[in-house]
Amino acid sequence: MHAWLCENPVGVDALQWKELPMPQPKAGEVLVRIHAASLNFPDLLIVQNKYQHKPPLPFVPGSEYAGVVEAVGEGVTQLKVGQNVACLSGTGGFGTHTIAPAALCMPLPPGFPHVDAAAFIMIYATSYHALVDRAQLKAGETVLILGAAGGVGTSAIQIAKTMGARVIAAASTDEKCELCKSLGADATINYSQGNLRDAIKAATDGKGPDVIYDPVGGDFAEPAFRSIAWRGRYLVVGFAAGPIPSLPLNLALLKGASIVGVFWGDFARREPKANAAMMAELAKWYAQGKVKPVIDRTMPMSQLKEAYAHMGSRGVKGKLVMVNE
Repeated sequence: MHAWLCENPVGVDALQWKELPMPQPKAGEVLVRIHAASLNFPDLLIVQNKYQHKPPLPFVPGSEYAGVVEAVGEGVTQLKVGQNVACLSGTGGFGTHTIAPAALCMPLPPGFPHVDAAAFIMIYATSYHALVDRAQLKAGETVLILGAAGGVGTSAIQIAKTMGARVIAAASTDEKCELCKSLGADATINYSQGNLRDAIKAATDGKGPDVIYDPVGGDFAEPAFRSIAWRGRYLVVGFAAGPIPSLPLNLALLKGASIVGVFWGDFARREPKANAAMMAELAKWYAQGKVKPVIDRTMPMSQLKEAYAHMGSRGVKGKLVMVNE
């Protein structure tokens, strides 16, 4: 097998494509031949030693991937050789093969292609957990989605619309705003132009959004939170902009608003039955055409460094997926 190996987490340039011995699955594990692996923001942080999870060195990055089971370890009964699966295990995806915990593998129904499957779990699980479970979003409510043209943002648009909400999508260019409209957003805000608070006020007739979905953080967090509706829920999803913002807590008091943390990974670990039910529902929505990952482009696995550079340019709309030819 071959894989991109991180022996020194000082950045993307230190990654090396290496030949490695083919591993064998232990009890509770499966060997997966990887057909596709998506590039997520944590995949950049982890090779820079900036992610909260720090795997022992050396490791193969690539948190999310899809492929075919080639061998199963002792005690694995829910998966069989030849089965198509998707997996989000945190590492191992940027190679030709990997060992995956069987419990983390999502069996793929017929008609679920590997490229879509490799771009599915992280963004849709995060957005469903955020909007359905944490925000308790109701039909007719208004959702403001920041970073709406990115992976989690595009999934949040689709899930919010499936739930009957009104969606205001905020993104950094007119082109990205057009993408959000094509996914069903009812209104868009280009936050590189003008005042964000004024734009939110205009888009909500002064009421403010009932739910704010924020995977960006940084300078947009406070003006967005100042715009929230009475009894609003502010979802803390991530910090793609870099800085972790500080919000004045008196704003929560004045608006009767909630600041709600969204940590899907720990939800999946602590509440596995609820997570499995959620993933089954999402797979059903995919089959019904209600949700479908937006794929910015596919690139050969050999071009991983170029893919990282494209992600860093902030030009990605939806998800980047690496494929083994």
